[in-house]
Amino acid sequence: MPKPRLSVHKIKEILRLRYACQLSERKIAQSCNIARSTVADYLRRAMEASLSWPLPENLDQEALEQMLFPSGERSVARHPLPHWQQIHQELKRKGVTLQLLWEEYRSEHPNGYSRSRFFERYRDWKKAIDPVMRITHKAGEKLFIDYAGQTVPVIIEGQQRQAQIFVATLGASNYTYAEATWTQALPDWIGSHVRAFDFFGGVPRLLVPDNLKSGVKQACYYEPEINPTYAQLAEHYGVAVLPTRVRKPKDKAKVEAGVKAVETRILARLRNRRFFSLRELNMEIAHLLEALNNQPFQKLPGSRRSQFEELDREALASLPRTPYVYTEWIRASAGVDYHVAVHKHYYSVPFTYLKKSLDVAISEHTVEIFYKGTRIASHRHSWRQGAYTTVKDHMPASDQRYAEWTPRRLINWASKTGEATATLIEGLLATYPHPEHGYRACLGIMRLAKSYGDERLEAACHRAVTIGSYRYKSVKSILKSGLDQAELPAPKKEREPIAHANIRGPEYYR
Repeated sequence: MPKPRLSVHKIKEILRLRYACQLSERKIAQSCNIARSTVADYLRRAMEASLSWPLPENLDQEALEQMLFPSGERSVARHPLPHWQQIHQELKRKGVTLQLLWEEYRSEHPNGYSRSRFFERYRDWKKAIDPVMRITHKAGEKLFIDYAGQTVPVIIEGQQRQAQIFVATLGASNYTYAEATWTQALPDWIGSHVRAFDFFGGVPRLLVPDNLKSGVKQACYYEPEINPTYAQLAEHYGVAVLPTRVRKPKDKAKVEAGVKAVETRILARLRNRRFFSLRELNMEIAHLLEALNNQPFQKLPGSRRSQFEELDREALASLPRTPYVYTEWIRASAGVDYHVAVHKHYYSVPFTYLKKSLDVAISEHTVEIFYKGTRIASHRHSWRQGAYTTVKDHMPASDQRYAEWTPRRLINWASKTGEATATLIEGLLATYPHPEHGYRACLGIMRLAKSYGDERLEAACHRAVTIGSYRYKSVKSILKSGLDQAELPAPKKEREPIAHANIRGPEYYR
């Protein structure tokens, strides 16, 4: 049974991490939470298809799959696998180099691994058999990220809240950033990253978060399956995300050392202090953080700051022109009114995407809607609940075959329940600038018949029409309270005009 193909988002991420971030296949596999063989397969297909990075903007999922999976493709034979154990032993001999061994390998297998691939495969094998080998972090390569186990109490309006402590440590210099936030949730997690990058004055090649539960889908903060918002932040800053592996303590030794330093050199000194705002706490953390970074090492020359100036500062990539703007991603689908619900506001999409599964990116100022990686709609973010934002070009033409839902169809459907129901539906649709905006409410009214029956729904609609309330909530309230079974109130009589010498009466104004 063939393996399911990756989504366009995952394919683009593989290519970005390879060509923009220059990661190995192993690290790409860790970052994307997929098999390394899958990464190798897609990179090979991309090379055979002559794909370059960045990909063309108009390349959609179907076109990309056709380039990567052409019809009638032939399977490619695997490269002859070198005997790594023998190569490892040969390298211990005087004068023997990996270059020499590769040349001997290629003379025996002309179609074997390229030089760079041969070297990379050997390094991977060596790390697998020698897990205790000391890890040397390159300058500007990795930023290790975690939260401290301790929290700091802050008194707000007489109530005590616990502030979380975010810690980020550069691998080469141990230069550390720390700050307090109210939560470890995704918005605070992303905001702390942006402020950390500003503190360092640049960005590393790799972000190495511990397996907490903040940068992933829903509320399980960052497991290897990266949260779309976190992935977007990484793309904005041109970095890759490589979460630490479960039960691999060496992966997070660096950040644990940074957390311990923050706890002993900063949080311990604040244990008897009282804080009344998060800003006050962060000002004190910044003061103690400067002392921590300037403190001389015990067994090495210099300090975190001097090592940062010597190693990491010049190696970090430049910050982008603008900081990342927090964006929330959700999955949604367009209803019969071709609108997507976002925080109880409704945004239109082209009618052809009715009932399709869509990705929605929500930022402070915009709402963007995507289908298979292609943006199909963009709107200004509105905070008006229950309101609609509609682009006229998204509306279906009356002669189009896919205009399945129409006001006449809804009214005819309602008339099967009764005349009052049809009248209510017609009146409800008339209250909207575009009838399509009322489709959801109409369907909601018709579905009430499943719970209360057609007879009670007709009676409730008759009462709603009588009192002039053409709303779904009114009909539901009438049914819920049983007013549909009560006698209708008698119409109010018009009051007789008041006779008074100072009242001119309507005739005066004619």
